[in-house]
Amino acid sequence: MASHMGSAAVNGSQQTFSIRDLPKSNTVTQKLPPDPQYPTPASSHKEERRKLGPRMVRNAAFTYVRPDPFDKTELVGVSDAALRDLAIDPASVETPEFEDIVAGKNIITLESDKEPSETQVYPWAQCYGGYQFGQWAGQLGDGRAISLFESTNPTTGVRYEVQLKGAGRTPYSRFADGRAVVRSSIREFIVSEALHALGIPTTRALSLTLAPEAKVRREMTEPGAIVARFAQTWLRIGTFDLPRSRGDRDMIRKLAEYSAVDVFGGWEKLPAKVPSSEEPAVLQPGDGVPKEELQGENEQEENRFTRLYREIARRNAKMVAWWQAYAFTNGVLNTDNTSIFGLSIDFGPFAFLDNFDPNYTPNHDDHMLRYSYKNQPSIIWWNLVRLGEALGESIGAGGRCDEEEFVTQGVAKDWADELVKRAETIIEQVGEEYKAVFMAEYKRLMTARLGLKSFKQTDFEELYSELLDTLEALELDFNHTFRKLSYISTTDIDSDEKRKDVAGRFFHHEGLSALAGSEEEARTRVASWLEKWRNRVIEDWSDSPGTCEERFRAMRAVNPKFVPRSWILDEVIERVEKKGEREIINNVMKMALNPFNEEWGWNREEEERFCGDVPRYQRAMQCSCSS
Repeated sequence: MASHMGSAAVNGSQQTFSIRDLPKSNTVTQKLPPDPQYPTPASSHKEERRKLGPRMVRNAAFTYVRPDPFDKTELVGVSDAALRDLAIDPASVETPEFEDIVAGKNIITLESDKEPSETQVYPWAQCYGGYQFGQWAGQLGDGRAISLFESTNPTTGVRYEVQLKGAGRTPYSRFADGRAVVRSSIREFIVSEALHALGIPTTRALSLTLAPEAKVRREMTEPGAIVARFAQTWLRIGTFDLPRSRGDRDMIRKLAEYSAVDVFGGWEKLPAKVPSSEEPAVLQPGDGVPKEELQGENEQEENRFTRLYREIARRNAKMVAWWQAYAFTNGVLNTDNTSIFGLSIDFGPFAFLDNFDPNYTPNHDDHMLRYSYKNQPSIIWWNLVRLGEALGESIGAGGRCDEEEFVTQGVAKDWADELVKRAETIIEQVGEEYKAVFMAEYKRLMTARLGLKSFKQTDFEELYSELLDTLEALELDFNHTFRKLSYISTTDIDSDEKRKDVAGRFFHHEGLSALAGSEEEARTRVASWLEKWRNRVIEDWSDSPGTCEERFRAMRAVNPKFVPRSWILDEVIERVEKKGEREIINNVMKMALNPFNEEWGWNREEEERFCGDVPRYQRAMQCSCSS
């Protein structure tokens, strides 16, 4: 077998490459300040790896550090969707070279007999801090993640940063080992791609590599693993938190400049303030400010740093709206786990809700329910306020943000009060926009999930809220409810008797719990809601058989049959670790990548079990932060 594929191939309409021959860049390491102790790739490469850290790192956005791979590894999973988005030729996955690269054994940008040059694409780990459970935690950083390179898909023009999670200690590992275990790696590998397939903004996963003979200490000794993952950026709110805590104004400004120019594509693409007369639905990330408004910007109170803050806030508002609409719960929404790009990131104790319970948290250490499902929108905003504080000086400076005295020395006492007031006002205004973007996106998603073409204000109370209250009271499954609605015609529920009969389709196979009340009362409650829903469906679609089939297709395209529930992931982990199964990973990934399918062609009985009722004693599972 060849060591790697040729420079390029054609796969469908897209040019594809072996992973070695992907077009690569390293804007992070070229444009942001390196660790002063190891300022070049060569200085890090020739140092003994164990001497690189862990340690405190100051005045730096990253440290050059090479992976420290496991001795024996086994590639067990690759995402077809990830290959497509990264422009990697699927045939090249079969080569030993691909396996070595995603296991951290081969630094493909470095010839083995040469030291790296000053501008070499060389692996690095990011430096950041964060608020964890609301408390400042100090320097954190990529303790077990090492970025390999950036690559831009030549067809889509999207640039991704590819990194390995679990590839060894970095200066930011603190007291940890820099490793990842099989259970957490399987969970991240599957959920990253599952969220993307649902449409939820997320970081991605390319491959899963096991190290079955490794001994990694967590709550117990476990085998190790590495996930090759990628994202448009791995910068987070915690990236700004750390220099703010250290009073490093220059670093905050450099990070802001890099984010605007190299992550979001230029200052001119960041959104201007939307006039109050416009509808909230126009508040979208990436709505560039008209060029005429850029002219004379120094005369405006709102400057480009405000637009950067607004872009980050809007992206996170849309992300959390998707979480709420699909009942995904992150579990650890610390600021170091909040992406500036509005991506679901760093998966630990996450879960999709089973029975609808707004107070549910998948994190068994979250005793105060800080990161529960219902709190996610407010917690993301809490995190964004921390970002506002980090950017506050630049935001508050208004049109004076580029004056030399301000840039080099900071705000003068004679206008400090003005700066603080302006920053506080802007943060409050962005907070209102955050709410508007969240609500507009949530309404759009829920309207589609309910099979409606348009949103009416009465829908929020009579359909959304009443349905959620009913699901909670009767302890019914959230995502199953929407999928089951996707098969109900208006004639199925055109009488009270029919509606009460159909209501039973939403109950668990063992029936209602003792807390739900009598079955007759439950059927009456569901039937009452179904009548209101039927009336709204007819308003939007009419009542003809043809439109019914069209609505079915529309609903089944947004209401998944499969989501990777906690009990399913636990079973996959058990079968891989204890029973030595490998194919189960690819089979479940096939379902995760195609969540709206009716079947997936590997084992119909297994497929239906994974899509069916959650086993009674495996609902609302919780796990630890090491999961």
